[in-house]
Amino acid sequence: MRLDKKVAQFLARERACRVATCGRAGVPHVVAVCHVLEDGKVYFGSETNARKVRNLRENPHATVEVDLYSDDWGNLKGVMLQAEAKIIPGGPRFKSARKLLYEKYPQYPDESALEEREAVIVELTPRHVFTWGFE
Repeated sequence: MRLDKKVAQFLARERACRVATCGRAGVPHVVAVCHVLEDGKVYFGSETNARKVRNLRENPHATVEVDLYSDDWGNLKGVMLQAEAKIIPGGPRFKSARKLLYEKYPQYPDESALEEREAVIVELTPRHVFTWGFE
């Protein structure tokens, strides 16, 4: 699935994103993550045993939401992606995505370094895209 150019630019530019996951028990878990967009896929890093990663290992379906709020509701804008997740524990794809995250968020290496043995990269491939405010 290809993202519309304006949607892709919005996702790439924005700095905060929320990811919803759900494990076998069906209990929703929503957290904010720092993300990057590359080749139409969303990437974020996480500790190997974080709840969101455990959920994705049990159920690879996730939802991502990025939005801009405005008190002028005519300026509301957002994107929700329903996606399929892959866990990347290390190797070249891990390093490539980590490099992109470190470039977008320069504080990442000092504040929350993503080491291959302690962290994973999550790759989200969009299956359905919902937008508002792009008309």
